[in-house]
Amino acid sequence: MAADLVFYTHPMSRGRIVRWMLEETGATYKTEILDYATNMKTAPYRTINPMGKVPAIVHNGHIVTECAAICAYLADVFPDAGLAPETDDRAEYYRWLFFAAGPLEHAVTNNTLGFAPSAEQGRMAGYGSYDLTVDVLAQAVAATPYITGKRFTAADVYLGSQVIWGLQFGSLPAREAFKDYAERLTARDAYRRATAMDDALMPDT
Repeated sequence: MAADLVFYTHPMSRGRIVRWMLEETGATYKTEILDYATNMKTAPYRTINPMGKVPAIVHNGHIVTECAAICAYLADVFPDAGLAPETDDRAEYYRWLFFAAGPLEHAVTNNTLGFAPSAEQGRMAGYGSYDLTVDVLAQAVAATPYITGKRFTAADVYLGSQVIWGLQFGSLPAREAFKDYAERLTARDAYRRATAMDDALMPDT
């Protein structure tokens, strides 16, 4: 039943990552669209996510927030979709999923906000520097068709979304490795369905 899986989102948010992941799973789900200025900050939704942020899911009464966690969770609870490697073969999967959630997210955000750590600060920051993080990312996506090898996984949904958006908004350089990787991902049927759904929900300007 749709009510067993509820997806809280806004079309102009990281919820697009989770929408794509949901479409990859083939699961049936109900979508609740929240507004930044109103119901996203009210008490009822804060019982789901105290941060007052989207996305979030509630699955069989279990709340999951944070995009990387949601992607990993959905891959596990819908195993027939084949979006996670076998449990004894998840080293690269976890490595790059959480590289995207940690160093990559922080490096891109800080760079966009105009903060560049000094060499000394870089030793304290988990990502070191923006340039280093970008170089590591480029090497990783150029090495194999997908981030863990020849097989598409939930790690590609999360990390790949950051590459796609980085190219779209200029927060990542337009390197060939990034463009080739993004082209493979955006050709996926589930990505196209998810994008069309969220585009249809965009507020009128």
